[in-house]
Amino acid sequence: MKKYNIAVVGASGAVGEELFRVLEEHNFPVANMLPLASSKSAGEKIEFNGKDYIIEELTSTVFENRDIDIAFFSAGGSISAEFAKYAVEAGAVVIDNTSHFRMDPNIPLVVPEVNPEDIELWEERGIIANPNCSTIQMVQLLKPLDDLYGIKRVDVSTYQAVSGAGKKGMEELVYQMQAFFNFTLDDAKVEAFAHRIALNVIPHIDTPQSNGYTKEEMKMVNETNKIMHSNFAVSATCVRVPVLRSHSESITITFKEGVDVSVIEAKEALANFENVVVVDDLENNEYPMPLMATDTDMTYVGRIRKDIFAPNMLHIWGVADQVRVGAATNAVRIAQKWIKLKEDV
Repeated sequence: MKKYNIAVVGASGAVGEELFRVLEEHNFPVANMLPLASSKSAGEKIEFNGKDYIIEELTSTVFENRDIDIAFFSAGGSISAEFAKYAVEAGAVVIDNTSHFRMDPNIPLVVPEVNPEDIELWEERGIIANPNCSTIQMVQLLKPLDDLYGIKRVDVSTYQAVSGAGKKGMEELVYQMQAFFNFTLDDAKVEAFAHRIALNVIPHIDTPQSNGYTKEEMKMVNETNKIMHSNFAVSATCVRVPVLRSHSESITITFKEGVDVSVIEAKEALANFENVVVVDDLENNEYPMPLMATDTDMTYVGRIRKDIFAPNMLHIWGVADQVRVGAATNAVRIAQKWIKLKEDV
């Protein structure tokens, strides 16, 4: 099997660290690894496949003469905006995990289980965008149901773990919980979120928009239709909860007029879809939870039930590890599909 030279931008961040784990676990055909980060992290060591690599500083010239085939970017939109072009110019395909390129009409936005055919469009700009974490796990559940019945509208409320805000979000929850048990919670620092997250729920993720939604909510609206090549209505309410890892979503799906939903058919369609696991036995307390999804590459779905009043409406509950399924694993799956596309030509 041919092996590929890989660069990881944001090597010292939460998603970068997870990328190394996922690449190892998936036995990705890596010839050489180039970990990149800011000058602050340059010089630090990372271990990959039993070998130590030194993190190098990301610069405009670092990709030159390195023969990088695939460059994963996970260091923030402004970094991708400035440096992705240099990786492309040096001959790499960029798989970008930030929001910067997602809605560019000339750049494919890909969830491999849902729209793998869009990967073929990578050559126009040399970049493939990785969607928002909440969008990824949702469209994995919407796709088989849309194929089955045809979706008219989706209403989703998310319950997003603090790791969605990176290491600082996780650390803040841990420190605040420590403060709670030390009876000093009122004095705990609030920096990563707008309010204290410990023992709290915050219905606010990302910046407010003029329409009353947040940027995170609008990402789910716009990205869903781009990925699924659809135009159905989507409304999202994104909520931060005091969970360390794995996002949960309560999704209400309205199908086209005249559809009479069958829960049995819906469960079968979801169970047969790639990388989706149905866990749905309410009487025996079995349903998806963050602890079940964490450190896995699967999207779990349960609480599948038909609406009491509308025959064309279904309610489901989905959970996935957003650092993996919602970021690192999806990026690696894109790379695997890209390799297959290249090798099949």
